[in-house]
Amino acid sequence: MNGIEGKIILVTGGTGSFGLFIVHRLLGMGPAEIRLFSRDEKKHYDLRLQYKGEDRIKFITGDIRDADRVRQVMRGCDVVFQAAALKHVNNCEDHPFEAVKTNVIGVQNVIDSSIEFGVERFVTVSTDKAVKPVNVMGMTKAVQERLVIAANRLPGNKKTRFSCVRYGNVMSSRGSAIPFFRELAQDKKPITLTDTRMTRFLLTLDDAIDLVMYAVQNMAGGEIYIKKAPSTRIMDLARVICEDNNVKFRHEVIGMFPGEKLHEILITEEEMPRAREQKGYFVVNPWWNPERFTEVSSEFSSENHLLNSDSDIRALLKKSDDEFEKFGLKRSVFLK
Repeated sequence: MNGIEGKIILVTGGTGSFGLFIVHRLLGMGPAEIRLFSRDEKKHYDLRLQYKGEDRIKFITGDIRDADRVRQVMRGCDVVFQAAALKHVNNCEDHPFEAVKTNVIGVQNVIDSSIEFGVERFVTVSTDKAVKPVNVMGMTKAVQERLVIAANRLPGNKKTRFSCVRYGNVMSSRGSAIPFFRELAQDKKPITLTDTRMTRFLLTLDDAIDLVMYAVQNMAGGEIYIKKAPSTRIMDLARVICEDNNVKFRHEVIGMFPGEKLHEILITEEEMPRAREQKGYFVVNPWWNPERFTEVSSEFSSENHLLNSDSDIRALLKKSDDEFEKFGLKRSVFLK
């Protein structure tokens, strides 16, 4: 059993880039029903057209901030993928309590309903920005991780297992650097960089879905699953994109935004003794698990896991583009 066959699945934030890819994966795993819960009616419309005739998908408009609406869509669900979020760092810095409403209070609504209706498994999508957070988005995601892990031990929880997945930047997702750089290159404009030293982890959407599926199939409850991922200097990424568009690389340094880090971290020194290394993944046990390990001896930082060459960056870009082509999508689709 794959953990999905015959089950009723809820995907919150289900019309975003994550939802687009996870629905494709889930449909091939034999679910009884997939409920896509999102407040964006335009994206609902687009996905309805894409999956016209697929009666296992139910499109439900709503917001995880609305506890009553969450209860309505949760009834009967077996597995929950919690992907609804305010995720853009600048927006969360400008409107911090809005981030709290969605990323903290909204997620607690989903947790509470999952327990109330006896959901079997719950996986929330987190980010490297939740590790040693310096911005509001990361802070709210760090709290979200703690809420989800703690939900395993709530007195009213009779059967629901809760776990987190954590990863870095998802390539070509909405609002990410790659489509932005490509648009600037195609318009022959200078690439805007906040700092030439900045590094980031890179993950394709298929890799992100692999991680989520690995978690849902292996979770006991309370773990954080982390995908091993390479990183790159953002300036190197921008330069390769310009070269691939036959444009001379020109850049403009505009200064770091509030809440930006030079480098990101996926595992901290506090988590290292609880972390197991597996093929392609790390698994961080919850604090109440007494097992301790020595497999991870240093923080997993984007500064120390850089791709070796431009050809490696190009190969990863091609892998990401090929994934989008599976859906008949142009690589700039998430600029819209």
